[in-house]
Amino acid sequence: MNSNLQRTIEALLFVANEALSIKELAKLAHASEIDVAAALQQVEADFAERGIVLREIAGGYRFATAPPAREAVEAYLLPPKTSLSSPALETVAIIAYSQPVTRSEIEAIRGVSADSVISTLLDRNLIVEAGRKDVVGRPLLYKTTPEFLESFGLRSLDDLPPLELEPGAPLELDLLTAGIAAKLDTALSG
Repeated sequence: MNSNLQRTIEALLFVANEALSIKELAKLAHASEIDVAAALQQVEADFAERGIVLREIAGGYRFATAPPAREAVEAYLLPPKTSLSSPALETVAIIAYSQPVTRSEIEAIRGVSADSVISTLLDRNLIVEAGRKDVVGRPLLYKTTPEFLESFGLRSLDDLPPLELEPGAPLELDLLTAGIAAKLDTALSG
């Protein structure tokens, strides 16, 4: 194992404000992706019993607080995380499973206006505008962000709990919230 490569990767992960993919790390470290993957395995092993651990998340790798140290770190990093309201959890679940999706499609599933919750989710950078739908009026489309994946501990959208829908059945709010809202709320509130 190349200890210089491992040190370089550790330094990059330490200063990065987002998850870095193996491809990005290889480019930055001037190394092969195979060597970077091996170095990441060694970093993960070296940090496994420390206050900081290596996590694979949102399509890349980054350092994170070890679970046993989480409470102390959250107490230091005021204000504490706040959980999302039920309407916000419902809305982010709809977006996660249906993306890209328009405001009116969200409102059709929820049965109420989604203006304020979409604003909240945009402010928290859990969703972003994803262009416009090619229909009359060209409404905005919304999708989740890498911060959404990171906040809820997901490597990718494939990690979302599966929905058990009958073929041809409409997307129902209670199915969405039963599958993901509790997990998302737990991830946010800590």
